[in-house]
Amino acid sequence: MLERYKTIFEGGQGEIVEKKSRFIATVRLVETEEEALAFIEEMKKKYWDARHNCYVYSVGMNREYTRCSDDGEPSGTAGRPMLDVILGEDIYNVAVVVTRYFGGVLLGTGGLVRAYSKAVQEGLANSRVIEKQYGVSLEVITDYTGIGKIQYIAGERKLPVLDSEYTDKVALHLLVPISELDAACKAITEGTNGRARLSKEKDVYFAVLDGEVHLFER
Repeated sequence: MLERYKTIFEGGQGEIVEKKSRFIATVRLVETEEEALAFIEEMKKKYWDARHNCYVYSVGMNREYTRCSDDGEPSGTAGRPMLDVILGEDIYNVAVVVTRYFGGVLLGTGGLVRAYSKAVQEGLANSRVIEKQYGVSLEVITDYTGIGKIQYIAGERKLPVLDSEYTDKVALHLLVPISELDAACKAITEGTNGRARLSKEKDVYFAVLDGEVHLFER
């Protein structure tokens, strides 16, 4: 399981023109190979009149399902360069289709490689790429004398408070990156002289967007 990885939060589209040929890159988040294949078919139907619909996708934390296609372009001039961009940006669970409307001028092997690479880069630039981190939801139960210290530790370590419950005790639900779990638990235990009760609720992936925490199952 990856501790952190980059992926697509919102897909986008980018377009470039090279010697009168239009290259339209459409980027989509995909979490299964079936989703990737369905997306590719969707783009082929949408751009049915285009000369080529080349594609790349990479799905899985170990890139178990990674494929690319030149779709009729000279071998190695489209799919592989597109894949190189995805791998170079280190983005997971992504599919990109680059649609080409031929402009009547041959670009040559080098020109095609540059055009398809540039189109993918443009598509990614117009998408929202996020970094997901692996962490845990940690329940901390304490009495009212310990709440101030726990809130201080959470603020100092920038641990988001997902929820809180105030009854005869206080229950805080903290989001803790997995790499900081041991240190955070130690700090809370020492800070409350062992009075706080800690329990791991669930594993989550999360990302912070515009100051807001988003949770994901994977």
